[in-house]
Amino acid sequence: MNYTDTLKYIHSLGNFSMPATLDRITDVLNKLGNPQNKLNAIHIAGTNGKGSVSSMLSSVFKEAGFKTGLYISPFIIDFRERIQINGEYISQTDLISYAQRVIDTKVQLTEFEFITAVAFLYFAEKDIDILICETGLGGRLDATNSLSCKTACVITKIGLDHTAILGDTIEQITTEKCGIIRDCVTVTTPNQDKNALRVIKEYSPNVVLPDLSELRIIESGINNIFIYKENEYKLSLSGEFQIENALTAIETISSSGYNIPYNIIYKGLEKAHIPARMECISANPLIVLDGAHNPDGAMVLSAELKRYSGEITAIIGMMKDKDCDDFLKITLCHCKNAVVISVEGMPRSLKAEELKEKAITYCDCKTASGYTDAIEKAVELSEGKPIFIFGSLYLASAIRPLLIEKFK
Repeated sequence: MNYTDTLKYIHSLGNFSMPATLDRITDVLNKLGNPQNKLNAIHIAGTNGKGSVSSMLSSVFKEAGFKTGLYISPFIIDFRERIQINGEYISQTDLISYAQRVIDTKVQLTEFEFITAVAFLYFAEKDIDILICETGLGGRLDATNSLSCKTACVITKIGLDHTAILGDTIEQITTEKCGIIRDCVTVTTPNQDKNALRVIKEYSPNVVLPDLSELRIIESGINNIFIYKENEYKLSLSGEFQIENALTAIETISSSGYNIPYNIIYKGLEKAHIPARMECISANPLIVLDGAHNPDGAMVLSAELKRYSGEITAIIGMMKDKDCDDFLKITLCHCKNAVVISVEGMPRSLKAEELKEKAITYCDCKTASGYTDAIEKAVELSEGKPIFIFGSLYLASAIRPLLIEKFK
């Protein structure tokens, strides 16, 4: 198979094509020689913040000289983003080769199980020093929970998402996420829901929380500068919420047994970057791209929107299976205009006209025929004021190259 054929095969497997279980991933890894047993990992679960904490940890360990693997989902720009070593994506040739070896086991897998098996085999054979591993969905029955050697576990902020699969209460969802905790340190975000924190403490006797009394924020928003435990840090990642994620990363490093000095942590956090996570595409005019798509993500995004309330033009597209009404209520109340679009190539996308009917309650709305049309209309409506793009990671992935071409 060539690269295109390999991706088509992987995507054809589907993520919910079979019941959730660890049996299939255990079987395929056993046939591959149990590569997961050779990996020393920091395992990260949660609803919001997983990608940011993963990116920060990966950047710090890379800066410290460790050969650092990073496994994330979903991808934004390139499928190969999901499997990285020291910031370099797995090559197309390696992806083809490792995928074929997983296919040759003849174990029937879901898409996420398949790519997890590819990743673990690749990381083991590339002899990495540490793996920063993000769960896909949940934790207890997530394919990544086949990892056996965990230096630390991280539970980022818990919220209501994927309720049809994980449960419809914070306690149920937290229980699923806590399935990754096995004899390791757990770090939670400072503002963890009290019910979520109670469940986490039931799973781990050694929960580490950032000490907010030691935090002083100097600047937040597009630029984040803060002092924590008498040390100053600067983040490339925008949005005040990233400070909480940074504290989680700092405490994870401290509690995981690695003696990484402050100056290395500073450089690593400063260099950490994720596309479409409150990403500042342009400072003048201000163009911000964010993949927020659920109510918790909306609350985080809302904190940034409030800074420019009444001036913002939004470009927004959403999936039918998301809580669109609550999301729009939380975000669009801060917007002057919205340009709504269908997310191209996604059958689950709300049609632009359907989304307009929901959005027009909160601000003036226009529909756009496509991404280029949406950008042009937003620029015209904004009159040089801020433009925020949000509502779907699929939208963020597709529109980002067009934004960069126009504004950078």
